[in-house]
Amino acid sequence: MFAIYVDMGTTNTRAWLIDGNVTMARAARPIGVRDTARDRSKARIHTALAELIEEMRIEARDASPSHTPACVVAAGMSSSPLGLAELPHMLAPVGLCELAAAARWFDLHEVTDLPILLIPGVRSGAAATGPHAIGETDVMRGEETLCIGLNSLGLIKPPAVVLNLGSHWKAIQIDAEGRIASSITTLSGELIHSAQTQTVLASAVINDRPERLDQAWIEAGMREERRSGLPRALFCVRLFELAGEGTPQDRLAFMIGAFIAADLDLFMARGVFTYNTRAVIAGSPGLAEAWRSTFEANGIGAATLDPQEVDGGLLAGLQSILQHSNQHGPRSRP
Repeated sequence: MFAIYVDMGTTNTRAWLIDGNVTMARAARPIGVRDTARDRSKARIHTALAELIEEMRIEARDASPSHTPACVVAAGMSSSPLGLAELPHMLAPVGLCELAAAARWFDLHEVTDLPILLIPGVRSGAAATGPHAIGETDVMRGEETLCIGLNSLGLIKPPAVVLNLGSHWKAIQIDAEGRIASSITTLSGELIHSAQTQTVLASAVINDRPERLDQAWIEAGMREERRSGLPRALFCVRLFELAGEGTPQDRLAFMIGAFIAADLDLFMARGVFTYNTRAVIAGSPGLAEAWRSTFEANGIGAATLDPQEVDGGLLAGLQSILQHSNQHGPRSRP
């Protein structure tokens, strides 16, 4: 189908114009649901998405005036309370058929006159829990679509674990039937960025993500986290700076190593990796390679995905869900 596909995140919204297997245009805006939370209004995401859709439609008209996109398909935070319209999380295990059946069509005339198909997120564990059980609960919005697409493209071979290294680090278990079985999420991505830019460590490390991280410094950070805990390991970055030891990039590798140790130990303790389960890693190249090397050192087979494969997986998931959905189902207003 000739359609516009959208990925709405916390800080960015991306759109693609795709006719069959041909990507005709793509665009992005630095607007996401964080703006809704801050403004207490959806006006900013509505405006950004309307601009992106119109940009895609102009590209379509320029290519073929008689051939126009039929709909918009949106994943990610678009189906959250801060997004376009709320769809409840589906309870894992969830596969392609379940996601497609739960996707819903909406009319959002403040955004576009095209029908919009929203894809729900996935939850593992109970929806409401007390302090003693909250650790068994996890949620995702967007990663479920990525996992469906990666599986359809053969980029994962179930059973597997997809480790997505974005603002949140999320380990997603894919069962032998290719369904999303469960997930575990941490705030490590956001915390690393905060430590890089908003703490006393800002002067000790570089403030971006390099293409390569020194594995020896990664491993040193892992050892210190396991010996002293994460807060103390982070302060050691400051001590390295005061002693003039290592480069800012080395010290960042040490910091990231501390976070990797904390999350890897969590994943192992929670039984994320079982016999013969491989990891597939999506993230910035240096960070993904650091995790791959760490997995290999712990006897876990792992492979990294390049950015084109990640985007391809997301788009394949969006297209698959559209193809299996009720394409002519009733539409709702949020």
